[in-house]
Amino acid sequence: MKCRGLLLLAALALPGCIRAPEIVMVDRATALEEQASGSFKDVERRLARAGMSPTPVPLTPNQLEELGIQPTPLIEDIGKTQADRVDELLRRHCVGEGRDGLLVDTRSQCKPRRLSADDAALVERVNRARVQLWQWMRTVRPGVPEESVRRSWQQVHAQGVVCSGWVEAEDGTWGEKKC
Repeated sequence: MKCRGLLLLAALALPGCIRAPEIVMVDRATALEEQASGSFKDVERRLARAGMSPTPVPLTPNQLEELGIQPTPLIEDIGKTQADRVDELLRRHCVGEGRDGLLVDTRSQCKPRRLSADDAALVERVNRARVQLWQWMRTVRPGVPEESVRRSWQQVHAQGVVCSGWVEAEDGTWGEKKC
């Protein structure tokens, strides 16, 4: 009986030494799993900060023009000729067609109130070209006075001025050309 008791005691003691390994459960996902599941904490934080920080409200092109700021064009002006640029300046009232046939700087009436250095140089070139044209016309018809050549040219040229372009009237006032 003693043997049986020892056997029974040994049988009971043996399972006490053997036990299952501890299983560790991790409830955090790895970084790859977080990205795959759509957890973008950095992006979400930046988005939340951007939503809280005040930013300027964008203005429309019309509002910018009223403030005197020329909005950037959506397309480049690669195809614009000098005549197109002069027409634009006439429409914006930055320059006007004077009674004497020359372009006149009317930047005080300009919409927006800006005349770039390139625009001013263009006006000078156009005026120089017109004077040269009148000089050539006098060589073709030497008996005609210079004032008469200018007047004749200006009358014909005035018909081709762009609609709503800034022109000087006979009484010296400025206004838009009606079409």
